[in-house]
Amino acid sequence: MRTLLALGALAAALAAAPGPVPLPERMADTGGGSQLITAEAADPAATTGTVSWWDRRGRRWVKAGSAPARFGAKGLAEGTTRRQGTNTTPTGLYGLPYAFGIAPAPTGTAYRYARVTDRSWWCQDNGSRAYNRWVEGLPRDCRAAEAEHLVAYRAQYAHALVIGFNYDRPVRGRGAGIFLHVNGRGATAGCVSVPAGAMRRILAWADPGRRPHIAVGTRGGPTAITRY
Repeated sequence: MRTLLALGALAAALAAAPGPVPLPERMADTGGGSQLITAEAADPAATTGTVSWWDRRGRRWVKAGSAPARFGAKGLAEGTTRRQGTNTTPTGLYGLPYAFGIAPAPTGTAYRYARVTDRSWWCQDNGSRAYNRWVEGLPRDCRAAEAEHLVAYRAQYAHALVIGFNYDRPVRGRGAGIFLHVNGRGATAGCVSVPAGAMRRILAWADPGRRPHIAVGTRGGPTAITRY
């Protein structure tokens, strides 16, 4: 009898024990909205990790989905000191200005969605007035060698979200063209990527009226995602 009582007490204690605290509730800032995407790697040298998307329900954050993620070929770097051309994914907390893609927007997409054309480029030329911006037709001051012809990346840019890194007030040399997009063949040049199905689900889930942000970081250390 005593054994049964002890087992019953243990089961009750385990049932009452709180579960793990959701990642957004351990973060310094989530952007103030009620949706959040987290992109977490094990450490700064990692090229893979996990992207999860979350809904705030009352005072709690609830995971809406997750998928394996890929990061820059040279890992991750602190966003405020990152340098262009390093093939690193910038860590930090960022807005998501708009979505774009070569393919039509997935059903349910609420974000403003720009369709890629043969004239669509992303300017990364530090000498251009269009630095870190989408352009339809290359401006004279943006060299093609310093820009991405978006239609050339048919797999990666089938669907994408612009990550607001270095976007509102671009710092020359900090980096340009950082997106959440569909996986290519391997690690990225600095973006975050997920499988095609996950990207479609994220676009159908994301609601700009709920002010979603993306947090990119590592499990610990100076670039820990919980610091952002």
